[in-house]
Amino acid sequence: MSHLTEMTSWAVDLIGVDKSYGRDIHALRGVNVQVRQGEVFGLLGPNGAGKSTLVKIMMTVVKPDKVAGTILGRPIGHLKKKGVMGYLPEVTRFPGYLTARQVLDYYARLARVSVVDRRRCIPDLMERVGLSHRWHDVKCSKFSKGMLRRLGLAQALVNDPELIVLDEPTDGLDPIGRRDVRELLTELRSMGKTIFLNSHLLSEIEMVCDRVAILNHGLVARQGTLTELTEHTVEYHVRVSGDLSKLSAEIGEMGGTIRDGMIVLSEHDVGKLNGLIDLVRSRNMLIESATPHRFSLEDVFVQILGADAKGLKTVDSEQTSPVVARAVGS
Repeated sequence: MSHLTEMTSWAVDLIGVDKSYGRDIHALRGVNVQVRQGEVFGLLGPNGAGKSTLVKIMMTVVKPDKVAGTILGRPIGHLKKKGVMGYLPEVTRFPGYLTARQVLDYYARLARVSVVDRRRCIPDLMERVGLSHRWHDVKCSKFSKGMLRRLGLAQALVNDPELIVLDEPTDGLDPIGRRDVRELLTELRSMGKTIFLNSHLLSEIEMVCDRVAILNHGLVARQGTLTELTEHTVEYHVRVSGDLSKLSAEIGEMGGTIRDGMIVLSEHDVGKLNGLIDLVRSRNMLIESATPHRFSLEDVFVQILGADAKGLKTVDSEQTSPVVARAVGS
């Protein structure tokens, strides 16, 4: 694929996003994020990493100190493209005196959805997000936090957007509600929609996202598919019948450790694995099992934050050219 073709495939192509609040808080420090058309992209990070700031910059709610790139092929804030974007903010607030139907009708009018389309899509949207017919004409003041979140999700979809930006979409939802949202996101992806998902729930990101970026201290620490983020995090667990304590020194010399009564090889090296197995069998011990263990996204997340805490470098977008940043994230 040529570089030009690669560039045109991005629904979101943010380069060098920088934002400070006053002189003391540097929320984003030259962030590069690329989202392909038709994928579900997850943004992860600890509290204070700059995730919501990045989302608000994308939606022109917050003005950046510096940014380049495009959204849906146009500069950030382009009016025509804003009209084909849907946005669920982190906090959902609607006028308590309006009913659910009235809220969606109001937002559909703002998005210039025709009367015919409003009458057709609004009842369908409420059903799709789990607001049954009996809640359609109930005032929002009587809605729970979870129901307001469902209504907010319907609001983000009312204009049939090409790009859907969701900030903590399952916040306040019970397990059934979170499952419903996951199923809806999968359905939207099958329709060709691009979804930018900011969430602190790593297990949900792992279930629905095609690619993710991990943000920490205003920098992109990692960006790529789940396979790319975890492919070098395989370790082997070897269970043995017998006392391993007498072999601890030799196991250590061969790159292994003893953990919970088993040998752990914390690297993807089949040669070393076989060497450890040969060592054990040479001492007349039986191998009960030898299994690979691939880290979860949560394991990688914790590992990255731990490395950052020890002063190891993240992918500092401010000092990385867009071409290099794409190579890291592709």
